[in-house]
Amino acid sequence: MSDTQHAIFASGCFWGTEYHLQKVPGVISTRVGYIGGHKEHPTYQEVCAKTTGHAEAVEVVYDPQQVNFETLARLFFETHDPTQVNRQGPDIGEQYRSEIFYVDEEQKAISEKLIALLEAKGLKVATQLTPATTFWEAEDYHQDYYQARGGTPYCHWYTQRF
Repeated sequence: MSDTQHAIFASGCFWGTEYHLQKVPGVISTRVGYIGGHKEHPTYQEVCAKTTGHAEAVEVVYDPQQVNFETLARLFFETHDPTQVNRQGPDIGEQYRSEIFYVDEEQKAISEKLIALLEAKGLKVATQLTPATTFWEAEDYHQDYYQARGGTPYCHWYTQRF
């Protein structure tokens, strides 16, 4: 089996982000959690209280022989509104920001290329690009939320942008 790679995306509520990324062939696993803040081991309540600086995010482990980072990043940009600042739909707050936490310079370059393509189409992209730091896994009841409960995301839907 080939080596795996990982990517970390924040695009509003992590349940909806995970829902779409889980469906991609080549994605081995996902887990939701928190990244980009200043507190170690943050809880959902602390993140929602806006005291930690973290974003709700999804870590994706994937097989690069089946899917590449660019495909995942394109889906990220097409399943949320990357022009919104600190919100997605009805979810408002810093924890719902649009951000790619890149793990290497290649991911950063691909993300910059995709943002440039979207901006060339007239979108004012608010997505931030930040080097990945510690990813803190969220509580168990947040993992695989829509798989466990059924239903579909209320603020993440597919919109073709590329």
